[in-house]
Amino acid sequence: MSETANVLLVDDNPKYLKDALPYYGYNVRVAIDGIQALEILTGEDTKYDIILLDVMMPNLDGWATLKAIRKHASTKYIPVIMLTAISDEQKVVAGLKIGADDYITKPFVLPNLLARMEAVLRRNEWAKEANASKRSLKTDSTLKTLTNREREVLSLAAKGASNKDIAEKLVLREVTVKSHLNSIFKKLNVTSRTQAVLLAMQTDLIKK
Repeated sequence: MSETANVLLVDDNPKYLKDALPYYGYNVRVAIDGIQALEILTGEDTKYDIILLDVMMPNLDGWATLKAIRKHASTKYIPVIMLTAISDEQKVVAGLKIGADDYITKPFVLPNLLARMEAVLRRNEWAKEANASKRSLKTDSTLKTLTNREREVLSLAAKGASNKDIAEKLVLREVTVKSHLNSIFKKLNVTSRTQAVLLAMQTDLIKK
């Protein structure tokens, strides 16, 4: 892996994977049941790249934990691989429908799990890149609706110029500058100068 991934291992018998995964470049945090896992995910600042979630656990089983993970805004997109001793295909399919990204049946060989983890992490990175690309294309398309004058106003605003400064620089009245800014806000669907500048910085219109 190019970067160390943070793994939340949710298993009431975690010793084998807790000891093994660090040798392959993973940072591992352990929760012994679903309740503790949810407390960690929602109560700590650490961002987890993947969750290994055992199905059979006390207090809150894997399926119920998965449902809770997918319902919470801060955890719903974290990849989850289910670890299960159940080979019943119907239950596995049900788990995938709930939101599991993959599953592996116990007992398993470590290389198999590692390969699945790499695949899930890779797919997740691809999805992030694709979404970022879509946002960039949408932003670029929106910015193209700005007039040349509006682009000049936005560019100067990004450099910290006040409305008065912009008016003097572009030989305009301040009320005209305000009018241009209001038009920019409307076209970019934002409510402030800061939001407009941040949006414009996602493209080549304004260099960071």
